[in-house]
Amino acid sequence: MNLQNQPRMHDRLRRLTLINSVIGISIAGISTRVFVISVPTLAAALGTDILGISWALIVYQMAGIGLGVVCGRLGDIHGHHKIYGFGMAVMAVGSLLCGLSQDVFQLILFRFVQGVGGAMIQSSGRTLAFKAMPVGSEGKAQGLMTMSHQFGFFVGPPLGGLIIDWIHWRGIFFLLLLPSLVGMALCYMTGRAVAPSAARRESIDYRGALLFLGLTILVTMLLDQKIAQVLGAGSQALLGLVFIGTLWGFISHEKTARSPMIDLSFFSLPAFGYGSLGLLMCCITQGLTMFVTPFYLQDVLKLSPTFMGIIFLAPSLLSMVLSPVSGAVTDRIGARFLLIMGVLFLMIAFLIGANLRADSHWLLPTILLALMGIGSAFFNTPSQAVMVSSLPKEHWGIAIGIINAIFGLGQMLGISLSGIFLTLAFRFYSGNPERSPDPTDTQVFVASMNVTYLFALGISLIPLLTAIKMRRPFERYSNVPA
Repeated sequence: MNLQNQPRMHDRLRRLTLINSVIGISIAGISTRVFVISVPTLAAALGTDILGISWALIVYQMAGIGLGVVCGRLGDIHGHHKIYGFGMAVMAVGSLLCGLSQDVFQLILFRFVQGVGGAMIQSSGRTLAFKAMPVGSEGKAQGLMTMSHQFGFFVGPPLGGLIIDWIHWRGIFFLLLLPSLVGMALCYMTGRAVAPSAARRESIDYRGALLFLGLTILVTMLLDQKIAQVLGAGSQALLGLVFIGTLWGFISHEKTARSPMIDLSFFSLPAFGYGSLGLLMCCITQGLTMFVTPFYLQDVLKLSPTFMGIIFLAPSLLSMVLSPVSGAVTDRIGARFLLIMGVLFLMIAFLIGANLRADSHWLLPTILLALMGIGSAFFNTPSQAVMVSSLPKEHWGIAIGIINAIFGLGQMLGISLSGIFLTLAFRFYSGNPERSPDPTDTQVFVASMNVTYLFALGISLIPLLTAIKMRRPFERYSNVPA
């Protein structure tokens, strides 16, 4: 759908499209955070343990990483309007089935269905928002989408807590039905107002899609420490070899495919290549630190879960408010300055984390989280805007799908690396090579946490270097052939 070819109805359709995109991206954010807050209740209600209920989190993320790129490609070929509307329907069905689940196995299956709908919504919703904005406003579009996602993160936990306390845990899934139906209705309205564009005459790289999904599953299994414990070192090494073989097969296939799922030549463009590397490293640092900080707040500083939840609203609120500002500034002056400032804010936050003590005041970690919210708003929004706008419009869907996959993979890598480095440091400082991180051993845990933050500080040098290579959004590679 190209709204700019419809001058008379442009403003009305643009507003409807943007509203619909905001609804969809907010739904995706809410579905992620509202589930996290309900994990203990769900585990008890469905008679499972932490490992069992964790897979209901994993499969949702797995669907987003593995299918986000596929959905972006399908949208580029068949139209993002169709994919987005279908994603809303899948999200509604998945949410209904999750709310009706009778055991953890059903919940895991239906959460995957939810994740499929979320992948469609994220990829096509963001693409529609980009295409609905005037040329040169890609930063504003990305800022609006980031604000919408952070809004879902912001309202999800308190809303989920109220529903669980006052209604029932099933209500957290039924909560998503109404906005999904509203999104479907808006899709129908805009779809009728705009003549559907013909699907591009391109074949779909199903083999590449299956290989990419296989890579996602293998990465998830390799990063999950519980699976590693069950499989043992030998089986884990074999799994690693299978991953390397699958990765080689995927790259070889994509290089020779007539219509590849991911055109690897995109990464040869400085804006897209450097942007992808910087965004991945930035997401790893944020996932790494966000995993360890709650243990410090609750088990070391002895803050209540309610108070800790209030503190964690700081990064979401700041990112939600500053992302649109960051996007607008990107459109005016370019991305490089904001990218560098974003990394510097993150580095200051990590430096604070590396110097936290067992008796630090709770204001220090609060400032740390606030700086991370500012840093992510300044870095993530311009980085994604430049990456998307560096490609021709007909490839924006696949670009956003790749960005979503980078986010999911970065978070997974960050959490995994956090556990690894925290464990290694804890064993070193405790002098016991068999011990696992234990927050009740306060001094050793805090020292290990400081090492984890120093590791994040070191990684953040990479996005600082890639930020210098990024160009202004209007200095696009618009001559790249479709």
